[in-house]
Amino acid sequence: MKQSRAMSLVEAIANVAVGYGVAVVTQILIFPVFGLHTTLAQNLKMGAVFTVVSIARSFALRRLFEAIRVRTTRPPLDASGGHVRRRLPYRRDFGPAIRRDQASKR
Repeated sequence: MKQSRAMSLVEAIANVAVGYGVAVVTQILIFPVFGLHTTLAQNLKMGAVFTVVSIARSFALRRLFEAIRVRTTRPPLDASGGHVRRRLPYRRDFGPAIRRDQASKR
């Protein structure tokens, strides 16, 4: 099933929103171990910067892999082992509808 660009973005934002909270808590716990002492406001700002970068990265990778999936997916095989051809639209699908009795006059 193909995922739309909008749903890719929604998924990326939901994923990173949860990650934002985890990142801030991790920073608060880990930074002091390395001798870095920051305020809660600084941790929130750093987390926000990393969140924006993460959303962009996640969205770009999702679109890349979706493009690869679409490009490499082959049409299904028919009973004879050949690929199923897509039906081309009728001429009337490209322009205004004309009635059958008018089409026969041409």
